[in-house]
Amino acid sequence: MPKIVDHDRIKRHIAEAACAIIASEGMEQATVRNIAAKAGMSLGAVRHYFPTQAELFAYAMNLVKERVQARIESIKSAGLPPRERAVRLLLELIPHDPDTSLEMEVWFAYIYHGKHADGLPDGPQDDLLQGMGRILRELDRNGLLKPGLDLDVETETLYALVDGLALHALVDPNRLGRERITRVLHRYLDTILQPGI
Repeated sequence: MPKIVDHDRIKRHIAEAACAIIASEGMEQATVRNIAAKAGMSLGAVRHYFPTQAELFAYAMNLVKERVQARIESIKSAGLPPRERAVRLLLELIPHDPDTSLEMEVWFAYIYHGKHADGLPDGPQDDLLQGMGRILRELDRNGLLKPGLDLDVETETLYALVDGLALHALVDPNRLGRERITRVLHRYLDTILQPGI
């Protein structure tokens, strides 16, 4: 009987090896050769699944996005009060444990590298910006925002806040842990939510 090969599992394994290298050594060390070694595979086997480095990086980035999205969907379906739900959603975009830290390392490396590399798709930052807008629009639809807010400006403000927190939490996690991040997010929400929410 022929051996059944789980191609999706192998691709995920390769992408996870790429993520591990990016997080520990940086994008420059994430060569296909180094990724193959980390995955315990031959260079030819990796090239079979990912003919180009750009395809491999795009797949790895999508793997990170899928993990984050799965956690976000779980939060959305948890029936949380609107304020707590907003904070929990935002926390998924800020590193606060080993898994989210690795994901953020990969995210930032990919964004920076993609700015200077050919063949990498655009869009990850746009996804974040749109996510901020969705959170604020939901609060607005529920009548929870203070009247007269400019949602476009608030979206950019929240986006800048989350990006800044993510970067600082990645660089100095001892100073900016989950509890402090949560306090900062609540402080921001105090400025845009109606009193008592």
